[in-house]
Amino acid sequence: MEHRFIVSSSPHIHQKETVADIMLDVIIALLPATFMGIYYFGLNAALVILTSIAACVVFEYLYELFMHKSITVKDLSAVVTGLLIGLNMPPTIPLWMVVVGSAFAIIIVKQLYGGLGKNFLNPALAARCLMLAAWAGAMTTFVQPLMGADAVTSATPLAILKGTSEGTLPALSKAFMGVTGGSIGETSDAMLIIGGLYLLFKRVINWKIPVMYIASFAVLIFLFGKNTQDLPQTQFMLLHVFSGGLMLGAFFMATDYTTTPTTPKGQIIFGLGCGILTFVIRTFGGYPEGVSFSILLMNILTPLIDRYTAPKKFGFKKM
Repeated sequence: MEHRFIVSSSPHIHQKETVADIMLDVIIALLPATFMGIYYFGLNAALVILTSIAACVVFEYLYELFMHKSITVKDLSAVVTGLLIGLNMPPTIPLWMVVVGSAFAIIIVKQLYGGLGKNFLNPALAARCLMLAAWAGAMTTFVQPLMGADAVTSATPLAILKGTSEGTLPALSKAFMGVTGGSIGETSDAMLIIGGLYLLFKRVINWKIPVMYIASFAVLIFLFGKNTQDLPQTQFMLLHVFSGGLMLGAFFMATDYTTTPTTPKGQIIFGLGCGILTFVIRTFGGYPEGVSFSILLMNILTPLIDRYTAPKKFGFKKM
């Protein structure tokens, strides 16, 4: 026969974008929040971010070299993981802790499960939760931005809203721009939204997970949140939305391809689940924050969500 038909497994539609292209877009989207975090918190923030990136790249290279696997550091996924770990750290965190967290993210969470595309948890969030459990004091010590060498510790807006710490709540404008205590990359919602819009424009992510996540949380905190400061309910809700890791998590970690559902219905359920869990943890849990735990819990449920939201096969008949 002159002509042969080759039948191959899906996918049958391919795009020109490579993994490196997608990761580069994520890095570009995170740059505004990164630069703003360094501007607010100074040299310490830059050192934390550079350390986490370098550690993730080195650990991935060494693991793959030792295990005789293909070296994949050129796909930039380790850089993205390192950047996200750095942005999730307080600027005063000791650098050796950052190295340990990076090793856990790359070796335990990512590589031991087969590498990129096979891990079932978000590596950066898993590292953050491990560090929060191991070094709670260092991970919850925050400083006021723009204080330079005279930086002093301060309570985060979420801790004040929850009533577990005393302090003065920031104006909404300061909370939105990030002039508050917190992790390096989570404080400036304005920069995170710009980065999120860039990813939406480039079609790296779609709107379902971030919109459903933020909207469901906002509605729940507005209707049922514990307003211990007797603020106007709208102000109370907006301070919750603009504080902590909600924007960073919604746009950059809840949208991770590997650990989130692939079906449209599944993505909506995933976003709703993240919003509900974040509300429950912030309102009834011991921590004032809840984004990391919420996304990780939904990561675990992702296979189940995909299973029950998968479209029916053509011609399928239920027996």
